[in-house]
Amino acid sequence: MKSATLHTASLPDGFTFIELVITLALVGLISMLMLPLYEMTATRLKESELRQALRIIRSGIDAYKVATASGSLALEAGASGYPPTLEKLTEALELQGKRDLSGSIASRRLVILRQLPRDPFSDPGVSARQSWNTRAYASRVDDPQPGDDVFDVSSRSNRTGLDGTPYSSW
Repeated sequence: MKSATLHTASLPDGFTFIELVITLALVGLISMLMLPLYEMTATRLKESELRQALRIIRSGIDAYKVATASGSLALEAGASGYPPTLEKLTEALELQGKRDLSGSIASRRLVILRQLPRDPFSDPGVSARQSWNTRAYASRVDDPQPGDDVFDVSSRSNRTGLDGTPYSSW
């Protein structure tokens, strides 16, 4: 009697070419769908940084104006009371008429901002000061221009935000 041998087909190890192509196509499709979401998330983060930087600088400008209006900082005749430059907000300013019992130098100085924030949409090669447009107190609202003081700041970017408004008008 002859022995019956069963011949089983051996299965190849690994994936077939078709399975690899389908897997790569699915990974590519998912990547294409996720890229715009990533870009939008990155833009939202920069917009949040821009809002925060504008709040910090504008609060510093307001604090400088309050200090000059209250007489804590010297004010030249005819000056608006706003800082002459953005760098002035980061300098140690001499307080007028403020003396305490210790007489320390630190108690007679005021620093409004430790550092000037950068515009996140500006060129990384420019300084923080050069990343902002400034508007003088005497300039018109519809045509903001720099001048003798800094009344307001805005972004130099010509890009448009996710809400459709240009960053320069924030």
